[in-house]
Amino acid sequence: MSTTELSSTSRTRLGRARERGLTDRTSLYEVLDAGMICHLGVVVDGLPRVIPTGYGRDGDILYLHGSTGARSLTEGSRQEVCVTVTHLDGIVLARSIFHHSVNYRSAMIYGTPRRVTDPDELLTALRAISERLAPGRWDAARPPTRRELAATAVLALPLEEASVKMRQGPPSDDEEDHSLGVWAGVLPVHQVFGEPVPDPRLRPGIPVPDHVRGRSAER
Repeated sequence: MSTTELSSTSRTRLGRARERGLTDRTSLYEVLDAGMICHLGVVVDGLPRVIPTGYGRDGDILYLHGSTGARSLTEGSRQEVCVTVTHLDGIVLARSIFHHSVNYRSAMIYGTPRRVTDPDELLTALRAISERLAPGRWDAARPPTRRELAATAVLALPLEEASVKMRQGPPSDDEEDHSLGVWAGVLPVHQVFGEPVPDPRLRPGIPVPDHVRGRSAER
């Protein structure tokens, strides 16, 4: 896993609010490792298409999950793509409508991915994707069959060209607006897991595993 800073390119340099940009890889890893869904931007038949999909990180490789029948994945391995991950942390309520904002963490990655064809790497990629969405599940559930693997497409995108941007903190009101009788502050936003709901066809006597119950207890 690289410890070098993120590369600065014409696409990753921030045009505005540059003070919110972060160039260390640790910040990139933290944004990616806190998410479960990314958005993959590709061009299909000359038109832009943005696809939400699962992902996982293994070192400096981002693995993107899809189906062999999905053209977005097929086309993605033949062109440069853009992948984004965003977390909404709070609604920033200012005294003026103009200065309303959000607290967030976001990452944007550019590059040309490759289709994962090596059987061992495909399993590594699928495990990374599974563990990102449901930690502990890979070792608890039935592993994929050859037929299932043949129907699964995974793209590998190097984390070489990326940008990270964050905003945290209170509103940035104009000085003269601080005397207004308008409440201002931040409404935090949190993602929480509810109580596990068993499958109606679950065999009797099977308890909720710790790796599932532990996440619902994080509320």
